[in-house]
Amino acid sequence: MTMRYRVLGGTGIEVSVHCLGTMMFGQIGNPDHDDCVRIIHAALDQGINFVDTADMYSAGESETIVGKALKDRRDDVVLATKVHFQMGEGPNRGGNSRRWIVQEVEASLKRLQTDWIDLYQIHRPDYTTDVEETLSTLTDLVHQGKIRAFGCSTFPADEIVNAYHVAERRGLMRFRTEQPPYSMLAREIERDVLPACRRYGMGVLVWGPLASGFLTGRYRKDQQADLSTGRPSITPHRFDPSLPENAAKLDAVEKLIDVATSVGCTLPELAMAFTVTHPAVTSAIIGPRTMEHLDSILKSATLTLDDATLDRIDEIVPPGTTMYDVGGLRDASVLTKHALRRPVDDR
Repeated sequence: MTMRYRVLGGTGIEVSVHCLGTMMFGQIGNPDHDDCVRIIHAALDQGINFVDTADMYSAGESETIVGKALKDRRDDVVLATKVHFQMGEGPNRGGNSRRWIVQEVEASLKRLQTDWIDLYQIHRPDYTTDVEETLSTLTDLVHQGKIRAFGCSTFPADEIVNAYHVAERRGLMRFRTEQPPYSMLAREIERDVLPACRRYGMGVLVWGPLASGFLTGRYRKDQQADLSTGRPSITPHRFDPSLPENAAKLDAVEKLIDVATSVGCTLPELAMAFTVTHPAVTSAIIGPRTMEHLDSILKSATLTLDDATLDRIDEIVPPGTTMYDVGGLRDASVLTKHALRRPVDDR
């Protein structure tokens, strides 16, 4: 197998078109640290040089596992992690404030057993913190040598554009990457996020290329699914075939399996190849829980799709459309705060 590499935005850093995601390493996925380390090493041995994690994955356990695995191979790996979500009890232990980022980057560095992070990402927007505050903090961390570059994750297009112009006006470093959800069943970002990233020269590493497992082929129409392990155990309502809202997804899966068969590949291979075919996408994150998962996914590393195949996929799921809630490119929770959606009483 020959792994392909692309430059990550304008950073000059070359990364593999498949990025090893480690969300399933730790208590919410695979709790066997030694097995997880073996999976990471196997991925590196097959040409992957890009590893993505986050502080909140299994409450820091994922970063700890990654740190163990990369201890003697750090120089060969482009390491990415994220900050934003609540870590522990009490206020000021999450978000995008200077106070929290400065504190949490040190915790991530310690868990990862490294002196630097290649790509430090803001996991979600924080509507209580000025983006200038966040960009200023990240710029300082670059100058201090603790991070090499920084990006955002699951930001709506307007937030990406706003952050770019704030950085330009204030003379700050800017987001170099975006990490959005993208799959054959969730193509919303084709409308605005991907065009915005191309306009501003941002690298894009997409998550969820297998639609949280829906594009693995394990969930079929008129078949009872096993919802007890992996991602389905966390959000079973997204996979239960008895629920009416899943019928359209299962119909699309059957049609996409036919496309994969005609191409001579499996559904997961088709799904992975689809995401990295888009010219704005730099790398697609894979999230194996076992060695078998890794081996099956990496078979798509050299697969390319022709225009006829892409046209067939477009007929099943039109460009720019999505068939399920992938976690929200717009955090609807902000609308539940009265001050953000009702006139302020100045009396």
